[in-house]
Amino acid sequence: MKKIQLHHAESQIIELKAAAQGCPTRLYDTLSSFSNQDDGGIIVFGVDERRDYEVVGVYDVQDLMKHVVEQCNQMHPKVRAVFTVCRIDDRNVVSAEIPALDIADRPCFYEGRGRYRGSYVRVGDADEPMTEYEVYSYEAFRRKYEDELRAVDRATVADLDSDQLLRYTLALKDGRPNLARMDQQRVLELMSIVKDNHPTLAGMMLFGLYPQAFLPQVSIVATRLPGTTAGEGDVEGARFVDNMRIEGTLSEQLQGTLAFVRRNMRTKTIIDTVSGNRVDHEEYPIEAVRELVLNALIHRDYSIHTQGMPIQVQMFSDRLVITNPGGLYGRLTVDQLGRVQPDTRNPVIATAMELLKQTENRYSGIPTVRRLVAEAGMPEPEFENRRGEFRVTLRLNAQDHADGKESPQSNVRRSDLEPRQRDVLDFCSEPRTRSQIAEHLGIVSTAYAMNRYVYPLVERGLLELGIPDKPASRRQTYRTAE
Repeated sequence: MKKIQLHHAESQIIELKAAAQGCPTRLYDTLSSFSNQDDGGIIVFGVDERRDYEVVGVYDVQDLMKHVVEQCNQMHPKVRAVFTVCRIDDRNVVSAEIPALDIADRPCFYEGRGRYRGSYVRVGDADEPMTEYEVYSYEAFRRKYEDELRAVDRATVADLDSDQLLRYTLALKDGRPNLARMDQQRVLELMSIVKDNHPTLAGMMLFGLYPQAFLPQVSIVATRLPGTTAGEGDVEGARFVDNMRIEGTLSEQLQGTLAFVRRNMRTKTIIDTVSGNRVDHEEYPIEAVRELVLNALIHRDYSIHTQGMPIQVQMFSDRLVITNPGGLYGRLTVDQLGRVQPDTRNPVIATAMELLKQTENRYSGIPTVRRLVAEAGMPEPEFENRRGEFRVTLRLNAQDHADGKESPQSNVRRSDLEPRQRDVLDFCSEPRTRSQIAEHLGIVSTAYAMNRYVYPLVERGLLELGIPDKPASRRQTYRTAE
């Protein structure tokens, strides 16, 4: 009680009700939200937040508890509150502890409004209606919906890569004599790659010739941003240094994303003082990035509620963020990541990716990421389970971020650059303006030429500004660093 009055605030697990004149008539939103969160919550009756959190006491202890129980019985499933009565400042204060429901029994909702209108979630100190997707996510776990097995009705088996299907079928039959006696069509049906003569969503994303013809948003949107916040522009106001939609099968999306990250992250070179050998240190451990992107592709929500939401990979100047449609599945919590075997949202995709050698040692991905990040001397990866999405953040060390640009000696070799970037370096042996560089490259948009080819070279220290103290100057020139 002292803590409540000290902070003058409710919280994620505390709700205050005055109840000096009678029992509040609408408790169902709080009863629902507390029942639907892992820690449950406590409703405290007899404290008035509108009177500076003064203890005002309750009108009648027995009658209050009776009416609270009546409201608890109008919930589905019924809520079993645990009451405690105490005297504070010579007044009666009643607390009702609301236990958390098992996830298989959620969402708890007010029967008078129904499942979709009577389900609530706690956000800070407020009770907010659940979205349709949040309600669905609980039902999907409870009823074991298999969204990855949904047939893609517009597609046929001819839209799948026959060579990849053959390799997959042969790998399945290897060491499995009963499967070896079946024809390919039957094997694909048993493994849920094909259903009713149509590819399933899993089959399309694993073996489709062009999955996005049928599932246009099931892709990855990757962006390289110039600052530390979305919407922050560079000196010319451009919001992106690089921006790409990565399509194809899950394997192709994985490879395309890794190529994007490699292209857009700085590489420092250190010369060993003893051996004289060159050692390249990438900004982010690429194997850790691979594990996180693979995790997103395998475990994202493929339901109709999130089918229009691509995975997002954002590279800021100080961090890399991967945002996945759909929160954690089942009983898994953020604290348990990498420590307990999780419920698997997409077992067909997970098993196939393992068979195709895209994954190894299942359930070891998060521990591997933590180990690689620690070995790189970076802060612990940050995992966030938000409403309808799961987010992972890899942060650079403050010193690495503060260093900003690197010296020419610490960058990649010219042979590691794209042909057009090497062309820019050759052209800028003499100082060149933005428009001259764009014209030389044959690119109409000067902003695109700068964002795509010039600014990355400036960041790596391979191009120098002619007017370094005024980077946004209209008379700015660029020259190859010596």
